[in-house]
Amino acid sequence: MTDIVILTHIDYCHPGHLARVLDEAQLDFSVLRVDLGELDGLDLDRPKAVAIMGGPMSVNDPLPWLQTEVAALQHFIRRDIPMIGHCLGGQLLAKALGAQIHKMPYTESGWQTLERTPAAAQSPWLSHLPEQFDIFQWHGDTFMLPDGAQPLLRNPWCENQAFAWGDKILALQGHPEMTEELVRQWLGDWSHLLDPSEPSQQSLDTMLSNLQQRVRDLNRTAEGFYRHWLAMMAA
Repeated sequence: MTDIVILTHIDYCHPGHLARVLDEAQLDFSVLRVDLGELDGLDLDRPKAVAIMGGPMSVNDPLPWLQTEVAALQHFIRRDIPMIGHCLGGQLLAKALGAQIHKMPYTESGWQTLERTPAAAQSPWLSHLPEQFDIFQWHGDTFMLPDGAQPLLRNPWCENQAFAWGDKILALQGHPEMTEELVRQWLGDWSHLLDPSEPSQQSLDTMLSNLQQRVRDLNRTAEGFYRHWLAMMAA
């Protein structure tokens, strides 16, 4: 087992660009499928940094492995190690910190613009970003803010898009890890679940328009998050 652990929950929500960043930095990492029981038996005192990826399930689903994962995250919180959560991963961090997760009245999907909250002015997690930027979204649940959290990002569809907790935890509602291949895979397999007549959802054509440039911009956004996460590991 390596010092960097990535928790995943289904085959098509893999680390994406995060894996590229770690490979380019020549950092070893382990990817575990929590839904397949691969978190069982992990020495929870070993990891020095943890990333939690997305998935189609809800944090509130009655799945025993979700309870196992939340308990593991609470152990990592007590150890004060750097963690970054993506979509479901951000919701799992919120739950581990005692916050509620609830279903929204609509799905938010596509390239959505986020803006900083007033509380985010000095956040090191956002030091590489402008006041507004786009991120890829696909979620129907959202998290409330845990006690002591610093709200970082918001937009009209989802008031709580990101929060920091302490110095080393970042929970994101969006998907900064997306690659061009992953966007095309999701849209090829799951676009029938979307309803572009809803204002919170984009059409397939809109999501694929200028995709290469959109992903390049998203990669830069992700890299800033990941650099700070890794810097916290070394601190």
